[in-house]
Amino acid sequence: MTQNILFVASEMTPFIKTGGLGDVVGALPKSLVQNGSVVKVIIPLYSMIDYQRFGLFKVMNGNCVEMGNCHEFFCVHQSNFVSGVEVFFVEFNKYFEREGIYDDKWNHVAFQDNAYRYAFFARAALQVAKDIGFRPDVVHCHDWQTGLIPYYIKHDHDPFFAQTKSLFTIHNLPYQGRFPQDVVPYAKVDWADFHAGAFEDYGCINFLKGALRFADKLNTVSPNYAREILTPEFGAGLDFLLRERKNDLSGILNGIDTQLWNPQKDLIIPERYSFQDSEQGKARNKAELVRRTGLKSTERPIFGMCVRLAEQKGVGMLSHCLEPILNTMACQFVIMGQGDQWAQNYFSSLPKKYPGQIAVKIGYDAEMEHLIDAGSDFSLVPSLYEPCGLKQMISQTYGALPIARATGGLEDTVANYNEYYGVGTGFKFYEISPSALYNTVGWANATWFDRPEHIHKMRHQAMKQNYSWTKSSQDYQKLYKKMSGVS
Repeated sequence: MTQNILFVASEMTPFIKTGGLGDVVGALPKSLVQNGSVVKVIIPLYSMIDYQRFGLFKVMNGNCVEMGNCHEFFCVHQSNFVSGVEVFFVEFNKYFEREGIYDDKWNHVAFQDNAYRYAFFARAALQVAKDIGFRPDVVHCHDWQTGLIPYYIKHDHDPFFAQTKSLFTIHNLPYQGRFPQDVVPYAKVDWADFHAGAFEDYGCINFLKGALRFADKLNTVSPNYAREILTPEFGAGLDFLLRERKNDLSGILNGIDTQLWNPQKDLIIPERYSFQDSEQGKARNKAELVRRTGLKSTERPIFGMCVRLAEQKGVGMLSHCLEPILNTMACQFVIMGQGDQWAQNYFSSLPKKYPGQIAVKIGYDAEMEHLIDAGSDFSLVPSLYEPCGLKQMISQTYGALPIARATGGLEDTVANYNEYYGVGTGFKFYEISPSALYNTVGWANATWFDRPEHIHKMRHQAMKQNYSWTKSSQDYQKLYKKMSGVS
């Protein structure tokens, strides 16, 4: 039996994204459609979305949603750019016609009205489903920006959604959507539900906390992270609620878009290659990476890092050991990313101090990311926590072995190097400390020089891993069917 699945999210590749959430919402629906589901996606129409490139067209005008203390009128646009998936965009200039998604892109200060923006969007998304006549079996909600939707489905008792179930996916638990309670009337949240067992969080409203209480099922993006968030260490203050609902919580590993990330078909990199001819292919791409970044040598290993420059990603830990590494090891680094100002300032200062040893690009360049994966020998992923992570999967697909902290999805997807057998897909460490990262980089660097046959063997093993969405989308379909009682 075909199922109707409605995705609601705040971002989606290729239209707009800030990180892994956009990648998941861009890739998973395509895989679900290929497996027989009917999937529609609703996101906001941000002003940065390229209307012409993605072929958007207006389908409705004057749509109306009732908020708690007013009516808001909006328009709906559509794009068929993503094959097999109709994507609808909520146009509401009051909230979405601005430079930035969640914050001012110039000063990186969160918009003060985010609570109002995404409370409106949650109600508007459900209204769009009604207006286009799409009755979903499951509404699949993603992160705090859609955290009110499970509550609305249960609380409003709308006959249109009488048979609809809600699935809430936690992409990054510490980001919870916690706001002053003045939004409660506008958001149309009943004050009777503003208590510590539902939305209330030390006097504030917590969108994600409400989703954990009211969604029919919960999941997160790797099996290991689903276990970790039940503990105080990783539960971000909500582990007690997650433990209450642990029977409704599952972990389904993210995949990657293998049409976009595939060294055999990648038109961006200088030379395409497979695991069978990876040495030649990576050598050609490495030479181009060295040329383009001004590094010193193709004879030394390159450690690549494409990352949001935030504490979660381990950049603080790296900042304390990177110069000791550069001073004591024969290796090179390419770092690309943007984020915390201190990190941007620090890393961008290093190329002058260590010319030819490190290249740094502040910002994001899709072409350069592909070249870094194809040309690097190793990929740095030293996250303090990582719900799933896509970079380690992409890097392995391109034969760049991860240097990863064994947490969340990194633990699930990186097989640690076994020196005796010469197998594995990366090098893992457990302790959050600069010395642990320093030692693991040293371990990988020494292996590259002393046991090159092991590096070759590991590279082949890494590139043969299947990180497509095929299995994960099948797991989601099983979950959807279980939720809606379909055998």
